[in-house]
Amino acid sequence: MSKIYVIHENSEWVKPLAEEFNKRNLPFEEWFLNEGHFDLEQAPPDGVFYNRMSASSHTRGNRYAPEYTSCVLNWLQMHGRQVFNPTRALYLEINKIAQYAALNAFGIAVPRTIAVSGREEIIEAARLFDKPFITKHNRAGKGLGVRKFETHAALETYVKSDQFEESVDGIMLLQDYIQAPSTHITRCEFIGGKFLYAVRVDTSDGFLLCPADACQIEDMFCPVGTTPAKAKFEVIEGFSNPIITKYEAFLAANDIHISGIEFIQDEQGQIFTYDVNTNTNYNPDAERIAGVSGMGAIAEFLGSKL
Repeated sequence: MSKIYVIHENSEWVKPLAEEFNKRNLPFEEWFLNEGHFDLEQAPPDGVFYNRMSASSHTRGNRYAPEYTSCVLNWLQMHGRQVFNPTRALYLEINKIAQYAALNAFGIAVPRTIAVSGREEIIEAARLFDKPFITKHNRAGKGLGVRKFETHAALETYVKSDQFEESVDGIMLLQDYIQAPSTHITRCEFIGGKFLYAVRVDTSDGFLLCPADACQIEDMFCPVGTTPAKAKFEVIEGFSNPIITKYEAFLAANDIHISGIEFIQDEQGQIFTYDVNTNTNYNPDAERIAGVSGMGAIAEFLGSKL
């Protein structure tokens, strides 16, 4: 029997989607790809395949899950299986420089970014910034490696310290700090390559912005969970912006079917896009208040493809 196959390495993030499949009586199976084996010449099972592999897999002990998933996706595509978020999407998920290059091709502005390999090179590259800047990992997820620096000396002290957090792929990014008029960023959700809704995210507690309930378990500083007096995640009613058209064109050209794209606006109102997340999660409190369901929309979309 044909079914939906969900490729991932984090069962907690799949639970809300599984609930939506069950509500609709949709047959599905999880492929937990932290390890495994397959014969390239043997045909995969029939069905629809949805890739949810995460760039942050190494933080859960699944260091090579994305690399193995890349092999599996190539096998599926070789045999003509229908894959959502296929090899190109995975490539962009684990390589932010590749993301920025792809966004730039569609006239989508990204913050000034310098890619660096090597600790001494990081210190040298930082001298090219004459205003506050941030570091982040090229292969990240969950805001890994994001730190703000006001001075070159502060960056050098950090890089030479035991607290320095190296990117799993060895590539650190230095990036202009975008001074925004508020402590919010905007995250736009897309399913089937089409805009679903936008969320206002409060960044005043830091950059660990995973919206899933499961992040309460994995990151004690992840701003989710029970709704505080001021919600960290809030669905924006009636959101409309010309950037959405550019995002949809970008997604279509890069075989990204399901994703969340985050941007920030500076004091002049210019939009800078800084993250494309192809393993998107949703905040249940914000969705409950707004009466929407990202996982429900994914289940509907994948079910329509069976």
